Amino acid sequence: MSRKISRRAFAASSAAAAAVAGLGLKPASAQAYPSRPVTVIVPWGAGGGTDATARIVAALLEKDLGQPFNVVNRTGGSGVVGHSAIATAQPDGYTIGMLTVEISMMHWQGLTELAPKSYTPLALMNEDPPGIQVSSTSPYKTVKELADAIKAAPAGKLKASGTGQGGIWHLALVGWLQAMGLPANHVAWVPSNGAAPAMQDLAAGGLDLTTCSVPEARAIIEAGKARSLAIMAPARNPAFPDVPTLKESMGIDYATGAWRGIAGPKGLPADVSAKLTASLKKVYDSKEFKDFMSNRGFGTVWGNAAEFAAFMDKGDAQMGVAMKAAGLSKV
Repeated sequence: MSRKISRRAFAASSAAAAAVAGLGLKPASAQAYPSRPVTVIVPWGAGGGTDATARIVAALLEKDLGQPFNVVNRTGGSGVVGHSAIATAQPDGYTIGMLTVEISMMHWQGLTELAPKSYTPLALMNEDPPGIQVSSTSPYKTVKELADAIKAAPAGKLKASGTGQGGIWHLALVGWLQAMGLPANHVAWVPSNGAAPAMQDLAAGGLDLTTCSVPEARAIIEAGKARSLAIMAPARNPAFPDVPTLKESMGIDYATGAWRGIAGPKGLPADVSAKLTASLKKVYDSKEFKDFMSNRGFGTVWGNAAEFAAFMDKGDAQMGVAMKAAGLSKV
């Protein structure tokens, strides 16, 4: 008797599945995503720009998709720990994370085998190009005047900073020097613990220039102690409309920057990826997100899954060239 019931139950479930398939409907499990809380891993500490961006994105995803999106900071290893936690998570959509530009740098440095190809890209949300800053007492009023002085100076005479050795702002300087036909070390790099101390050193006269994002330099600029001569971007930042691009100022078509995007582990189901990307587009287009980013001077750049993948591949190759030129690549 139990066997007959079992067969009947099986037949009934098979018929239901066939009916669902015939109607072109997805199983309830796929339709319901997300049906429980989602973890959003941030590879950097609480309180920073990446953390702040991740938290506004998570809050708006929660509002759209109806489940908690909980931000978890996984720091350490110069970004390796958090990026590894995203890459090695179960590919079910319940652990995603915020990738940063370091994922296109760390493997060149020999810190990890992780690279952009280790993930399922979902959306590019932000990019902050570096500005080229000088002190308010500097004789250089345009980036061309500064560039001419750099070319005329002996190698190593002029000093720059903005982050640690081999960081994104160091590589931005290397790329600019290469674009001008100069060696990667023509301007001496003074490692710092970030843009803020570098800008303080610039204002005090200890540096000739800094390369860091204009939002990071904003406080010193608004205090009248520094000015930004150009940004390494395809277009001007609407938050800083008076700062020209390198192409406008020098005819150099060179752009780079620190960026942030959302991704999941490799192998994320296509329907889950599509749902997350669609929701992230709503987040990106929302007034809340635009206002949040604008108030902090953060750049907003959208890229869907395919565009984000292509963007990372291009940046990865660019970083490899810069790091090899600076003698920082272990690959």
